[in-house]
Amino acid sequence: MGTSLQAKMAALDPARQARIKAETERLEAEYMTLQEVRKAREMTQVRLAEILGKSQVTVAQMEKRADILLSTLRSYIEAMGGQLDLVVRFPNRAPVVLQGLSDEGPAPDPSGPSSSQVARTSRD
Repeated sequence: MGTSLQAKMAALDPARQARIKAETERLEAEYMTLQEVRKAREMTQVRLAEILGKSQVTVAQMEKRADILLSTLRSYIEAMGGQLDLVVRFPNRAPVVLQGLSDEGPAPDPSGPSSSQVARTSRD
């Protein structure tokens, strides 16, 4: 018979258990649903709906959608006091933050992005 995860974890030294727990929490925080983000911000659907000028039902529907407009997602995040950044990652390239996809600010230059239009980040 196999050994349970709990038994394996209990057999590890406390420092290693703490590192595993911290990494688990980091990964869970990195991949959240809209509902989980809202709950982490300790905000109800009703309160978020009030800020957005929408109904609670509309907020519930937004949280269940697999496909959402960037403008809708941006307003949802900003209503909670956050900022939405769209990051593009390619193999063997530094990640880039796309700009010019909102109703705010100048439209992107059709001749291609300049260094001021594409902000590079230092994350892997």
